[in-house]
Amino acid sequence: MPIYTPPLRDMQFVMHEVFQVADEFKALPKHADVDVDTINAVLEEAGKFASGVVFPLNISGDEEGCTLDKATHEVTPPQGFKEAYAQFVEGGWAALSCDPGYGGQGLPFVLNQCLYEMLNSANQAWTMYPGLSHGAYEALHAHGTEEQKRLYLPKLTNGEWTGTMCLTEAHCGTDLGLLRTKAEPVPGAPEGTYALTGNKIFISAGEHNMASNIVHLVLARLPDAPAGSKGISLFAVPKFKVNADGSLGERNPIYCGGLEHKMGIHGNATAQINIDGATGTLVGQPHKGLAAMFVMMNAARLGVGNQSLGLTEVAYQNALAYAKDRIQMRSLSGTKDKSKPADPIIVHPDVRRMLLTAKAYAEGGRALATYCAILIDKEVHHPDEKVRKDSAELVALLTPIVKAFLTDNGWTATTLCQQVFGGHGYIKEWGMEQFVRDARINMIYEGTNGIQALDLLGRKILGNNGASLKKFGKLVAALVQEEGVNEKMAEFINPLAGLADQMTKFTTELGFKGLQNPDEVGAAAVDYLRVAGHLVFGYFFARMAQVALREVAAAESQGKPADPFYQAKLQTARFYFAKLFPETATLMRTARAGAASLMDTDAALA
Repeated sequence: MPIYTPPLRDMQFVMHEVFQVADEFKALPKHADVDVDTINAVLEEAGKFASGVVFPLNISGDEEGCTLDKATHEVTPPQGFKEAYAQFVEGGWAALSCDPGYGGQGLPFVLNQCLYEMLNSANQAWTMYPGLSHGAYEALHAHGTEEQKRLYLPKLTNGEWTGTMCLTEAHCGTDLGLLRTKAEPVPGAPEGTYALTGNKIFISAGEHNMASNIVHLVLARLPDAPAGSKGISLFAVPKFKVNADGSLGERNPIYCGGLEHKMGIHGNATAQINIDGATGTLVGQPHKGLAAMFVMMNAARLGVGNQSLGLTEVAYQNALAYAKDRIQMRSLSGTKDKSKPADPIIVHPDVRRMLLTAKAYAEGGRALATYCAILIDKEVHHPDEKVRKDSAELVALLTPIVKAFLTDNGWTATTLCQQVFGGHGYIKEWGMEQFVRDARINMIYEGTNGIQALDLLGRKILGNNGASLKKFGKLVAALVQEEGVNEKMAEFINPLAGLADQMTKFTTELGFKGLQNPDEVGAAAVDYLRVAGHLVFGYFFARMAQVALREVAAAESQGKPADPFYQAKLQTARFYFAKLFPETATLMRTARAGAASLMDTDAALA
């Protein structure tokens, strides 16, 4: 059976020693009193809930799946899911980082990020139910009318209701400009009230009995809508209509018509939603629905990266434990354990390569995800407008990297960890094949990783002439200047500085080629995103190594042995720069290969 231990020590290291979050919070009036002890206490209790309540339901939930009653359109999640959700609500976890004005606890978003990493390690399918609700909360908080906020936000905040986002239709996925769901004004109803008709597919947590109501955020077209993405509006469409006093009214005709039979995340209800004249209210301005929905979509993209981070961590923990216990052959460099007929497989170089790859991807991903969450806290709450603007710009730049780089890495890591188990990794009882199956969806939904790459290179970088990339480059340059003469940091700083120097020329070159032929951007984008991902990971690994070296030196100066945690951090950073970071050289070469080898292939693809 799989195991899971919340990585509290590494979370605390990233938050307190690398990013000094408590000091950051002192500049945010709403979070100025959130100190180290408060953060650690919240993380510890979150870890207990994730490992003790949600994790035991992971395998059983995968085996049982969800059940649809076609007569009533009701969905029953796996056994124990509803009870675990009730404990989640009772513990106040749904309200952790929500606005106190609507009953939230008002704690920093970065704590929510850490909570959800642990929940995703424990049970991604279960975690998607409250995770999507938080995104719906964010969208309504940013763009809802005062009436919508009054009706919906308190119940979404406390978890009594859940939320979804209904975008995809059978004939259109990422290209939302093709959607057909329509919304027509309801005669005699209050202004902003519409009847919606259409069909949506792939709606995660789209129907269940874990909460008394589900607030669907639905994209649809008004009768006078222009064609394409400029004609899309957003609507709040509850499963049960909501009376003026907040009580539940009659059932709205928005139903689950079927459940998808999926490769993974079996415990989550991925629903086909049929909308037959359901009553909804307009969120934001007419024909501006994508702008409002992007609040939820961007939150979801960060959340999906977090899902793969969680799976990477739990897969690594299980593979490491197995590698220490499983004996197979003798070490190439001589017997390591004479008391046994063979050595533990952890002595073999290739097993260590697989384990260290997963460990590096987990620790680099945790640093990046934590940093983005801190940026969001600053974007929302910092009193200085320039800090808010700079934070928002960096989050926008890093969001496609979080979504695509972390999910690509998560697929690689879970597959490698399965490989550590050999044949046992293919057998269900060990749990590894479920981590692989669950990880695969994360590369697909909330915009496939190819779309994220186009967003990064085409919109976030070339779209503003590299201004956002230069902003991140200044962070790298400052670290290089600070540590450039430190010989002990050379193995981390030199490769990082080298890639940073190449990045400007690399980006400019692709930009010029794209002006001549836009397909050049499309051909290079996926490779480019991985290069950018390594630049970001390299920066954070160098910062983590900087802290670890400082702590090792401090211990040595006092004649004490260094904390093994810091030695482990340095060894992981060395592995990353030696074995994973050099991928950038190949990626830049393939990105520069151009579009011709892809597009001049009509005969090959005939």
